[in-house]
Amino acid sequence: MKLSIKHIGLVLLIATWGFHGCKKVNYEWENYQYTAVPIVIVDTTKTALPTRQAGKVAFFNLKDTDLANEQFAFSLNWEGFGKARVTSIEVYASYNKAEASVPAYPLVISQPGNQYPNIAQFPLPSIVGTTDHLYETVKDFPKNYSFTAAQLAAMNQVNLADVKVNDYFLFKFILNLDDGRRTVTYFNNVCDEARGEPGDCRVGVRFKNQ
Repeated sequence: MKLSIKHIGLVLLIATWGFHGCKKVNYEWENYQYTAVPIVIVDTTKTALPTRQAGKVAFFNLKDTDLANEQFAFSLNWEGFGKARVTSIEVYASYNKAEASVPAYPLVISQPGNQYPNIAQFPLPSIVGTTDHLYETVKDFPKNYSFTAAQLAAMNQVNLADVKVNDYFLFKFILNLDDGRRTVTYFNNVCDEARGEPGDCRVGVRFKNQ
């Protein structure tokens, strides 16, 4: 059967309509926006037990008779990759009981020659919850922090005598951008020290008994 120009045009019209009509789902990733990420540098000289910068974790030692004066320090900044700017960062603090499964110590490196630990040192995704309290809002960067174990305990209303192995103090961050957006949640593809992701959405100090 021979098709006329009219019939061919009708077929093409139906095919084109059908092609556009097939897309019934709009995916969130199709409307992505650039954002900034928090950047943390841990002072690896102020930790009771050895750590690695890539782990974004320090340690207090419960066996230390001067536990109260052990120190934890870090600096906070941000990176917008030329696409976003931060006006302020909200810093939240919390005390947390040990997870059911905790990272090994000493830190285990994922593979020879790699600087990253084999597992995230604190739970992901990083979401500010009801146990986190606002410590302060930072507008000038970089911001340097230094705390003793006693200061962190007082800040989080914890008695150091009640702390157990693998409990930890944790700082989380919410970014406020200059376009009015607020970044409140970080998933593994942005913040995971085990994979060397670009953001440092939380940093903490964990209790050991070494």
